[in-house]
Amino acid sequence: MRLLVDSGSTKADWIAIDEEGKVLFTTQTLGLNPEILEGEEIIERINDRFDILQNKDKATHLFFYGAGCGTDRMKIELSRVFQEYFSNAIISVNEDTYAAVYATTPKGEEAIVSILGTGSNCSYFDGKVLQQKVQSLGYIIMDDCSGNFFGKELIRKYYFNKMPKELAVEFEKEYDLSADFIKSKLYKEPNPNAYLATFAKFLIQNKEHDFCKKIIFKGMKSFVKNYIRQFDNCKEVPVHFVGSIAFYLKDELQITFDKYELKLGNVLRRPIDGLIAYHVKNK
Repeated sequence: MRLLVDSGSTKADWIAIDEEGKVLFTTQTLGLNPEILEGEEIIERINDRFDILQNKDKATHLFFYGAGCGTDRMKIELSRVFQEYFSNAIISVNEDTYAAVYATTPKGEEAIVSILGTGSNCSYFDGKVLQQKVQSLGYIIMDDCSGNFFGKELIRKYYFNKMPKELAVEFEKEYDLSADFIKSKLYKEPNPNAYLATFAKFLIQNKEHDFCKKIIFKGMKSFVKNYIRQFDNCKEVPVHFVGSIAFYLKDELQITFDKYELKLGNVLRRPIDGLIAYHVKNK
């Protein structure tokens, strides 16, 4: 049994398949980002799903693609945690961009592949090797156009009294906006980036409002300039996206790409289904 895992900071999708690619079970845990979670917390999140716990000794391979796995240190640490838990499995840990690449480039073609979800990143795939121009420093100072980026924008606008009154009323109905609650979520509880990303839902629901449009296009303009245009051939190859932000704001992405003369490629909400085809082909 092979386990395929696509993990962001908010959630992780799991699929168990046999040698022929038949799905044995699917499940979901909370995100397993090693940059913000200790080993014990990761195990607790896995143990919360009975189907994983029940089958952990049957796993022969674990292919994990996750946020926070962009450095060797994080890959080694997470591999250690998984090896202790899935004691009979061969462990492979890669950053989440590889899952996006395998899902959006089924024929292995050249492309720029980006993730816009809780966080964000962007890489160039030459058909064999993944290249990055920007090393992510996390949600506090990077993650342009991500869910947590938009969450910060909305909270700032609200607290600086820059949000239109009619939207502010709706915003207050949707979320607990008391200062104590927000500061507790950001500074005392785990996954502050995932908490910030929960506000992106409000932005998407109100994306036709001029106020929200400005925030959305500000984020996309920043992502294009700071990430995509780092690659000299960005106008020559398609730019694929994976992630809920890209999926629900696909129309806005197209408008932005038309402005910058870029080619919008595949836009997928989740890469997990594409991983099955890849691992069956490359077993």
